[in-house]
Amino acid sequence: MLIEFLAVIMAGFGGAGSALILRKLSARRLPAWLVPACTAAGMLAMVIYLEYSWAPRFEAGLPEEMVVVSKNEDRTWYRPWTYVVPLTTRLMVVDNRIRKTNQANPDLVLTGIILQERWALAFGFKSLFDCAGARRADLTEGTKVDENGIPLTADWYQLSPEDPVLIAACRGGAHGGPSKAS
Repeated sequence: MLIEFLAVIMAGFGGAGSALILRKLSARRLPAWLVPACTAAGMLAMVIYLEYSWAPRFEAGLPEEMVVVSKNEDRTWYRPWTYVVPLTTRLMVVDNRIRKTNQANPDLVLTGIILQERWALAFGFKSLFDCAGARRADLTEGTKVDENGIPLTADWYQLSPEDPVLIAACRGGAHGGPSKAS
């Protein structure tokens, strides 16, 4: 966050410097208000760039086994440019690095889910997917399982067979493709 703050300040200095150079080259024929206007424009442009680039930068840093399956996009009145191009505010990632298949029931797959928001700590949890039944159960510390690894106290959520979270978890591997090792 400090680095981004400094980047916005530096963009303001860059905008002001550009305006000062333009005023000097024009023999001061350009108005004096151009300097603060270019300062503000540079800072605003940097803020917009940073807001729109956080999700691609986060995705680029993910290992191959982690798949982004959902992006929440937002449009707000105080960011009018989001009505033209919506702003990604949250990502949902399936973490297949911890993927495990139930030996007693191969249709049950355990994997991790990570929720990442801008300016927030990542929130992760484990989910059990019933690939044949197209459903998901989120596991907590208090979840009790039977001898076959089937949760007894979890709530199951029905999913669409085309749900990208279900596909990424059940197919495993990179980007929902075949798993290298299950």
